[in-house]
Amino acid sequence: MMLLLFGLGLAALVAGAQVLVRGASKLALSFGISPLVVGLTVVAFGTSAPEFAVSLRSSFAGQVDIALGNVVGSNIFNVLFILGVSALITPLVVAPQLIRQEVPIMIGASLLVLALAFDGQVGRFDGGLLFGLLLAYTVFLVRQSRRESRETHEEYGQQAAVSDSAGWDRHWSVQLLLIAGGLVLLVVGAGWLVDAAVSFARILGLSEAVIGLTIVAAGTSLPEVATSLVATWRGERDIAVGNVIGSNTFNLLGVLGLSAALAPAGLPVGAAMIAFDLPVMIAVALACLPIFFSGHLIARWEGALFLAYYVAYTAWLLLAAQQHAATAAYGKLMVSFVLPLTAVTLGVIAWREWRARHGAP
Repeated sequence: MMLLLFGLGLAALVAGAQVLVRGASKLALSFGISPLVVGLTVVAFGTSAPEFAVSLRSSFAGQVDIALGNVVGSNIFNVLFILGVSALITPLVVAPQLIRQEVPIMIGASLLVLALAFDGQVGRFDGGLLFGLLLAYTVFLVRQSRRESRETHEEYGQQAAVSDSAGWDRHWSVQLLLIAGGLVLLVVGAGWLVDAAVSFARILGLSEAVIGLTIVAAGTSLPEVATSLVATWRGERDIAVGNVIGSNTFNLLGVLGLSAALAPAGLPVGAAMIAFDLPVMIAVALACLPIFFSGHLIARWEGALFLAYYVAYTAWLLLAAQQHAATAAYGKLMVSFVLPLTAVTLGVIAWREWRARHGAP
C-alpha cells in the first residue's frame, strides 16, 4: 500500500509541476509581470502550501517540533538539495534582482526568526508580525514588477512586449485554472508521499524533531522539487530559482508566522533548534550570496557543493538521533575543517568576482 501511495504521489507531482509551470509562465506574459516575480509569489506560495498545511496542523495537534522543524528543514532542503540538483542538470542563470534584493530579504527574515526565537518561543504577536511583513513584501514585489514592465514598454515600444496569442491557454482565466490544477496535484501528491515516509520513519524510531527536519521537510518540499526541476528542463530558470528563494521567504514569514499566530500558545522553540538548526538555515541562506554573485550563475560544481552539504547535514541529524559514537568526531570535523574551508573558498570567489567587475588588475 505504501509503495502504491509513493507511485501515485510521484506521478501527481510530475503532472502538477508541468501544469503549474506552464500556467505560471503564461500568466506572467498576460499580466506584464516578470517570470521571476511569478516564481517568487504565485509559484512559491503555491508550492509552499504543503508546508503550511503540515505546520498549522502540527501546531494545533501539539506537535510543535514538527511544526517548526518542517519550516527550518524545508528551507535548508530547498537551497541545498533543489538548487543543487537543478544546477547539476544545467547551470542556473541568476537574475540580478535576486542578488541585490530577494536573497538579502530571505537572510533578513531568517535572522528575524532566530531573534524572535531566542526567548524559547515564537509567540502569537511574533507570528502576526511575520505574516504582516509577508503581505507588505508581496504587494511591493507586484508593484515593482509592473512598474518595471511599464517602463520597459514605454522605452522600447511594442518590440519589448512579448506576445503569445496562439494556443488554447492564451487567456488568463485558463492560465489561472492551470495554476490551480497544478497546485492541487502537487499538494495531493506530496501528501501521499509524506504519509508513507512518516510511517516508515516512525517504524525506525526517529524522533518528531528529526522527522520534521528530514522526512516531513523533504516531503512537503517535493512540489518545489518538481516545479524547479521542470522549470529548469523547460528553460524557465527565473521560475526555477525564484521558486526556491520565494518559498523560503514564504515559509518563514507566511507558514511560520500564521502557524504561530493561530496556535493557541504560539510555537515553543527547543534549545537544539536555536543552537544548531536555525544557525544552519541562516548559514545556508548566507551561502547563496557569494555563489549567486559569481558570474550571476550557479555552476554545476556549486550545485554539487550544495548537494554534498545537504547529505552531510542529514547524516549529522541521523547520527545524533541514534546517539551514534561517531557523532562527536563527525561534528568536530565539520565545524573545525569543512565549514571554515568552504567559507574561505566562497569568500575568495566573491572577492575575485568583485575585483573583476570593478576592473582591478
